[in-house]
Amino acid sequence: MASRNKSNVISLTRIYDAPLQAVWDAWAIPEEVAQWWGPRGFTITTHGRDLRTGGYWHYTMHGPDGTEYENTTQYLEIVPLQRMVYDHGGHKDRPPLFRVTMLLSEHAGRTQLDLSFALATPEIAEEMRGFIKKAGGEGTWDRLAEHLAVRCTGKEQFFIARSFDAGIERVFEMWTDPEHLAAWMPPAGATMHFLRADPRVGGSSLYAMTFPDGAVMHGLITYLAIEKPVLITYTQQFCDEQERVIRPPFFKDWPLTMHSTIEFAAESPERTRVTVRWQPQEATDADLAEFVKQRGGMTMGWTGSFDKLEAALG
Repeated sequence: MASRNKSNVISLTRIYDAPLQAVWDAWAIPEEVAQWWGPRGFTITTHGRDLRTGGYWHYTMHGPDGTEYENTTQYLEIVPLQRMVYDHGGHKDRPPLFRVTMLLSEHAGRTQLDLSFALATPEIAEEMRGFIKKAGGEGTWDRLAEHLAVRCTGKEQFFIARSFDAGIERVFEMWTDPEHLAAWMPPAGATMHFLRADPRVGGSSLYAMTFPDGAVMHGLITYLAIEKPVLITYTQQFCDEQERVIRPPFFKDWPLTMHSTIEFAAESPERTRVTVRWQPQEATDADLAEFVKQRGGMTMGWTGSFDKLEAALG
């Protein structure tokens, strides 16, 4: 999430395929905030909001286990379409956990979100990094991307992003070298090997994934674009051994084809942000409903794979 230095500030950057006004509205309009604020599985109820310098936001966050978290955010600075500064995590006699600075900037129709979270000490910041990771807090910004996708394109998508302590060329190689990919991509307990690997534009790869119970599932990847070291796009389909496209055995309804976009961005010479976007293709209404329903499971699956990628990168 942030560079591993002795800083009391946690920093995060995200790029959204949405105009600046849409991203600002997603933060500023309570009905829109309710669509994405908080980790996956959480919902919020706003009791009062005064979005101005010196104003406040009082809301309750409802956890998936039924736990409720009262919060009162104090706005220290509001500059529409540009900047918010606020104290987060406090309520009544409970002091805030940290101060947030949110910056927005537009570049060629896309909007960059820069966030910094200032805590009292570097040690507390390191503890907070661990808490955010365990609680799935970065999923908030993935949910924002999904909300903006629906708002701007009408398309349901899935997003997940993560930063790794390695240079962009090395991280890109971990996605394009079949041996590396097979080592970290499978979910926990499963193994993966390629029966055919041709990672080039117009090429395709066929893989087999074996699960702990012995079940074997095949998948087909067809590469649409490769721009080293910043972009990979491909379609992914479940198939049988003869490469005939099928639905996965674990869902009655599921899109036959998933369009995947993987973006790589250098946050520093030794730190790389990876953003994964899935968009269903060849999908019925029932397929799309199942896709939306399973976003939490997709997040868990990708998180496990990213943990293995992080370990492989050392």
